[in-house]
Amino acid sequence: MHPHFARLRDTLRTRPLVMGVLNVTPDSFSDGGRFLDPALALQHARELMEAGADLVDLGGESTRPGAPAVGMAEELRRILPVAEGLRRELPQLPWSIDTQKSEVARQALEAGACLLNDVSALQADPDILKVAAASKAGVCLMHRLEPPARARWSPDEQTHYGPEGVMAAVLVFLEARAKACLQAGIPAERIWVDPGLGFGKTVADNLCLLRKLPQMLELGYPILVGPSRKSFLGAVLDGLPVEQRLEATLAAGSLALWQGASVLRVHDVKEAVRAAKVVQAIKIA
Repeated sequence: MHPHFARLRDTLRTRPLVMGVLNVTPDSFSDGGRFLDPALALQHARELMEAGADLVDLGGESTRPGAPAVGMAEELRRILPVAEGLRRELPQLPWSIDTQKSEVARQALEAGACLLNDVSALQADPDILKVAAASKAGVCLMHRLEPPARARWSPDEQTHYGPEGVMAAVLVFLEARAKACLQAGIPAERIWVDPGLGFGKTVADNLCLLRKLPQMLELGYPILVGPSRKSFLGAVLDGLPVEQRLEATLAAGSLALWQGASVLRVHDVKEAVRAAKVVQAIKIA
């Protein structure tokens, strides 16, 4: 097991983790274009670490609904200078690679990534399971219905989950993907799962997933939840824009932790770390 990932697993025995978002994309829904310069991205990674992030999630392709796919060469051009900078300047900082492409995953893992965070749950690229299995890194499997390019904003989604509802569908999907990982040689101790808030879900679906999150504990894997600044929170608050969704993000993240989530993926690390400390203090009081 990758030593950074092993350390993260050890930390989870005592408290939840906070993952900071490090997007090097021009079109991510919240911070697109801010950190395209590798020097700015590295500075932001340093700031996230100093704010209390346990790890950062490096991504070179936007996964917002409607985002166009990015070619492999362009994705590598975006992430590799930052990956090399993280290894050189911040070797103590664990980081994950947010990608669906096997070659991007392979090169990022070789550069030091300790977690492969794939929004397709290792399905979009037929070779990525083999890359993940051959590494010592963890994997995070997320639920979604379709690729971002064919998705729409969550307030406009249609429900496709059948009479048993969204949580039942998410559980069936994630259990199947975890089984595929196990069969490919990825041990259970290296698997995390993510319900995929905002990916092909209505506002009601997202709220239902948060309310029923304890059911995901039955899968037996740490749960990562990423509510940060998402559109369903804006919809709940009568259309608040992205930059005004901090309180909503903290409320959703705190609830997720109370319900059993192990990892929060957020843009606003300092605030999330503080909220997580309070939740943890109440849980163990």
